[in-house]
Amino acid sequence: MPPLFRTLSRRDAILILIGAFSMHFFTSLAPLTSHSIVISTGFHQVSDEAVVEHPPKNDQELGGLLGHDTLKESYDFPMDSLKLDPHKHEGLEQKTTVIGSADLSRVAVLSETTIVEHVPGWTLFRDIYMANGTLLILSSSPSSFPDIRLMTSTGLAAENTPENIALREPTAWNMDFVTPEEAMQRWGNRPESRRIWSVGGNTLLFNDPPQFLAHYYHFCAELLLGAWSFWTGAAHPEPPPPVHRAIFPHSPSAGWRDGPGFNSYFLRAAFPSLTVEVEDDWNDRITATSAIIDSGVHRAWHFPYLLLADRSAAFRGELCGTKNQRTASESVDGLIARSKLDHKGLWWKSIRTAVWRFAGVAEQNELNDKAVTPPEFEETEKIVITYISRQSVRRHLIPEDHERLVNDLEALVRRKNAEIKSTTTTSGSGAKEWELNVVQAENMTKDDQVRLVARTTILLGVHGNGLSHLILMPQTKVSAVIEMFYPGGFAHDYEWTTRALGMKHFAIWNHTYFTGGNTPSVSYPNGFQGETIPVYGPNVASIIEKRVAGEL
Repeated sequence: MPPLFRTLSRRDAILILIGAFSMHFFTSLAPLTSHSIVISTGFHQVSDEAVVEHPPKNDQELGGLLGHDTLKESYDFPMDSLKLDPHKHEGLEQKTTVIGSADLSRVAVLSETTIVEHVPGWTLFRDIYMANGTLLILSSSPSSFPDIRLMTSTGLAAENTPENIALREPTAWNMDFVTPEEAMQRWGNRPESRRIWSVGGNTLLFNDPPQFLAHYYHFCAELLLGAWSFWTGAAHPEPPPPVHRAIFPHSPSAGWRDGPGFNSYFLRAAFPSLTVEVEDDWNDRITATSAIIDSGVHRAWHFPYLLLADRSAAFRGELCGTKNQRTASESVDGLIARSKLDHKGLWWKSIRTAVWRFAGVAEQNELNDKAVTPPEFEETEKIVITYISRQSVRRHLIPEDHERLVNDLEALVRRKNAEIKSTTTTSGSGAKEWELNVVQAENMTKDDQVRLVARTTILLGVHGNGLSHLILMPQTKVSAVIEMFYPGGFAHDYEWTTRALGMKHFAIWNHTYFTGGNTPSVSYPNGFQGETIPVYGPNVASIIEKRVAGEL
């Protein structure tokens, strides 16, 4: 029997060396996708164009690195401040097949950390490491990175006190830098003895406390919406790659789930293959990398691509911190300013459609899906008004005002349908039929709620969690959200989100309304959370009629 192993010839050794070099070279070019499929290298170029490779030279360039201009109220990003390695784009015209996982035991030199995209509170890293709970940026030039406080925090629950604000400032335990030399000393200087394990795929790390996770609006309409906008913008102009993992390091298993159960419903519908890790899983990773083996070499985890979202860091940005208090605005408005997202919210359609489909909703217009270029606006069969009533829960209308509002809406729908019937009789063609739904969401199944809002043209309700469903509305020419406040009160939650998705928002104070650029200042007066919120029904009915007619 011939031997199982034969002596390597000089030719064999050369071929092995060439193969190993090729694997390392192509692995270094791997884009944001699975390492076991054929990928388009068109995305590498986008990623490399956003790599921060040198320290800022002045305040204006520093503003670019941080996602906004520090000298003026602008969100323009000075792309000329980002110097590129001219050799990184060679040979990127063809598709590359990357085989296997990122096995760092076969790599002679560890990849240094780079930033694909960054705005305050949202940072997409390439090749970042974690040991003992600390995110480690491997770099020869730490000064080329944004301020750590604009990327992360301690992840503590937020309180509006000086003491708590100080406690949420990040320390070296949360994020730190490590030089290539220190990395070799810490994790092994030879590939065969290196103690680093890659966590394959693309990871979302949500560094937020359960305080804001266990809420439908903050989880779906703020955190997930912000994450998907950032993920999509970072991939521009290529389609966003798959997301494989979501990590909630400060949340137990129940901590990211809301009471009604919409968070898990939405997440599983939009990302059916997503793996979720929570606080216990993160602690497992911490424990595994806090021990020292007999040789004295520490362990570490390596994340090829990791999107770090941090609420406290977003509030340190100009948009969220001083203008609208929406963490997602740093991502959405920041990347719109860089021409990486469309300003009409079309980037959200794939997520919304996935949730529709999960609930059994067919596309509103199947022809739209077959078009090469999707239409700017969608069409629906009817003008559907959905009033989400809060009369059985905290924060609701004066009962008499609620009844009159319903009567005024019913009268409006009857009159419009009568006008349509008359027009159809005389001309043979007519406008769309009108429909009114007055619902209490807590009495409906999740599927029924999604199916209703997927048909809704005008969504109406008192400021509250039910208006979060606006993220599932079709984007027609006249789509709008009408939000009723206690007079003198206002919050940007649903106002900003409505505009971010290309729809119109109206804030109602009894007899008056605000929209567009004349929204009032944020305020929570006595009565904001109460049960005596007034509203003048004819005012609301008039807004709806004028909006549908294109007059507002």
